[in-house]
Amino acid sequence: MKKLRIAVYKFASCDGCQLQLLNLEDELLDLVEHVEFAMFYEASSDVKPGPYDVAFIEGAVSTPEEEEIVRKAREESKIVVAIGACATAGGIQALRNWANVEEYKKYVYPNPEWIKALEKAHPISDYIKVDYEIRGCPVSKEQLSFFIRQLLIGKKPTLPVDSVCMECKMKGNVCLMVTKGIPCLGPVTMAGCGAICPSYGRGCYGCYGPMIDPKPRALAQAFVKMMGLSKRDVALLFKSFTGWSKPFREVVDEYGK
Repeated sequence: MKKLRIAVYKFASCDGCQLQLLNLEDELLDLVEHVEFAMFYEASSDVKPGPYDVAFIEGAVSTPEEEEIVRKAREESKIVVAIGACATAGGIQALRNWANVEEYKKYVYPNPEWIKALEKAHPISDYIKVDYEIRGCPVSKEQLSFFIRQLLIGKKPTLPVDSVCMECKMKGNVCLMVTKGIPCLGPVTMAGCGAICPSYGRGCYGCYGPMIDPKPRALAQAFVKMMGLSKRDVALLFKSFTGWSKPFREVVDEYGK
């Protein structure tokens, strides 16, 4: 049986998502019998040229060079999968999109003219067609494994589409907003994390980005009218890991003025 050829790309990010592949540990040993990691710099310097069956892309596009590489990745890969908050929504570095990157360069670097950065950090889908998005900050190693195994048996991969609230219900968690008055992005955030933060009494941070048809404006209004949050506090809640995603960005732009 021909092995599934996989390439793992990294753009502006912390490496946390591709490390989740290595965190599969013993399970990874089983996978390599059926998978060839043809390009995976985090694991090996032995890099083989494309074409690839699957390209996993971590990180946001932040430089002109990355623009070129991401387009080449699309050309060489049958399936492109954006993994993590940076690749799917811009990530932490997209927080600079609300500021002037030239100002950052001026105050951070002794020679700002050496830094070649785009005006904004972009998710992968702003440049190429993305076939699948695996969300998270970082992604779940279980989701990565499940995704690859679905491909290996010839099944069209399925990923979560519901909100974190559904995971809370399945775990028997009480609603933090209703019972404790804690602001939570769970109602508008894609499931997949297992409701980690609400399970420990902390409102959802929105790491997995907006769910399908999330209605974040309605949640923002509830934060203000029912919980007494200021508009600035609401904007800061949405302006986080996945704040540059279009649904969340609209709330930030409206409430952050």
